[in-house]
Amino acid sequence: MSLLNSLLDRAADFVRQADGLMVTAGAGMGVDSGLPDFRGNQGFWRAYPALGQAGLEFTSVASPRTFRSTPELAWGFYGHRLQLYRATVPHAGFELLRQWGERMPHGSRVFTSNVDGHFQKAGFPEDQVYECHGSIHHLQCLNRCEREIWSADDFIPEVDTTSCRLLNPPPLCPHCHRLARPNILMFGDGEWVASRAQAQAERLETWLNSVKRPVVIELGAGIAIPSVRRFGEELLRRPHGRLIRINPREPQVPSGDAVGLPLAAGEALRALAERLESAN
Repeated sequence: MSLLNSLLDRAADFVRQADGLMVTAGAGMGVDSGLPDFRGNQGFWRAYPALGQAGLEFTSVASPRTFRSTPELAWGFYGHRLQLYRATVPHAGFELLRQWGERMPHGSRVFTSNVDGHFQKAGFPEDQVYECHGSIHHLQCLNRCEREIWSADDFIPEVDTTSCRLLNPPPLCPHCHRLARPNILMFGDGEWVASRAQAQAERLETWLNSVKRPVVIELGAGIAIPSVRRFGEELLRRPHGRLIRINPREPQVPSGDAVGLPLAAGEALRALAERLESAN
């Protein structure tokens, strides 16, 4: 038996023996749905060639400072992403995870750094998802006048993709009528309104305290911004905690009951599903 098959068999055993599924996900989870990989400036510039031609880096565009200096550029970038996430269908791996969680005594929860809302779009209940960096589907005032968060559903961006500029009026704060921004934790961001994410975090901690044999399935979480990896590793240190790390580039795992699968998210989940179904 190959090493990979042995690792997949062990990972499937982890899922069978768990009483609660903790799904953790980074940007690599969305790649199989067709979303761009922003890994490094080259990946960002492939997705947004106009910004590459201008030499603008992801860290500078994705910041509150750009909303103040060049709001049509900032909303051109985030407006395009909002359109993309609304139009993209989550890949079949989301549904597999949802089904596995439903079979467990304590169900499942999600911890993700992704802002695309695709776990909710794939059928995970809103109150079972913790978006640690916020959500593009929610807005806040750029100046935090009321520290309020509201839905972006009414905003339909029109973007000139050749220049990455917003063409129609941007969303405004309903209180002060000044510029609104996505409720997303950006780079160099001391103005993010975190109340929604904090409420999600509290609900998740309550659930975790009820689970005795959690299994973490981590998908596409890199080491550049290690929020997701650290979260899963903390759960691994709990009694009976287990970790399945799915990452084609960085599958290394710490010591303990942990398995690293050097596969893309969709491929690994399909392989696990075959093993789980064959045991039924």
